Amino acid sequence: MRIAIVGCGAMGSVYAGLLASGGNEVWAVDTWDEHIAAINANGLRVAGASGDRTVRLAGAVVSAAEIDGPVDLVILATKVGQVTEAAASLGPILRDDTPVLSIQNGLGGPQRTAAALAPERVVIGVVGGFGASMVGPGHVHHNGMELVRLGEFAGAGVSPRVEAIAEVWRSGGFTVAAYENVHQLVWEKLICNVAFSGPCTVTQLRVGDLLADSDASLLSATCAAEAFEVAMAHGIPLSFDDPVAYTRDFGSKIPGAKPSMLLDFEAKRRCEIDAINGAIPVAGAEVGVKAPANIVVSSLIRTWEKRF
Repeated sequence: MRIAIVGCGAMGSVYAGLLASGGNEVWAVDTWDEHIAAINANGLRVAGASGDRTVRLAGAVVSAAEIDGPVDLVILATKVGQVTEAAASLGPILRDDTPVLSIQNGLGGPQRTAAALAPERVVIGVVGGFGASMVGPGHVHHNGMELVRLGEFAGAGVSPRVEAIAEVWRSGGFTVAAYENVHQLVWEKLICNVAFSGPCTVTQLRVGDLLADSDASLLSATCAAEAFEVAMAHGIPLSFDDPVAYTRDFGSKIPGAKPSMLLDFEAKRRCEIDAINGAIPVAGAEVGVKAPANIVVSSLIRTWEKRF
């Protein structure tokens, strides 16, 4: 399959390398010039839970318009704040039937993709348990390789195209499951992000170190519990009833990982706080549920970001 991955940061680079290893024609699109140059010159190195390999892609470019003709699948892996602009740039590589798989942390990514394109074009991806980080230009590492969850943005049931997209991911060695209600999974992943992204950033701790520290672990548990209560108030069906146990189990699988929010913070880049911890008080206000721990965590990170 001919695939364009738009947003080849840490997670996007893992997708690109492994999908190319599975025999697909993969194009990487990213605005990091050094990363693009390194991939074109030396290939993309993916190391970690999947092994250690260097893969040649079909090409790496800074704009989707540089890809020679339409693709069969777009994987939109930018941060939430970049989704609208990235989705609007896809026209030159889309056929009428090209699906766009929107994979972001937090809330709002697929909704922005659907608004920029069309709801029926969008497929949602929810990915967990990878703990990916950039080692340098052209080189990514990931601590785990848990599960890729897929589902239609609009409509019920598991569609034939979602099943076909799942098979493409399996060709790259990913464990994949297709779901009828992928929106539920967005919230289940969000609760894990809320437990670790903001708390790891304000404490400057890796996931395992946070879980081992009683104070930091309490902060994580409180943020997760607030997100759970907001989800319940919104009527979101979840597969668990103990958010603390659920998130601790998730974190125990990637103890050495730094959440992408912490990596952004260390690099003095603006992070996705408004789509993760910062989204919980907003969603809570819609249903009369307060989220004071997430307010404090979000406010601290926003305050520090003003110095960048």
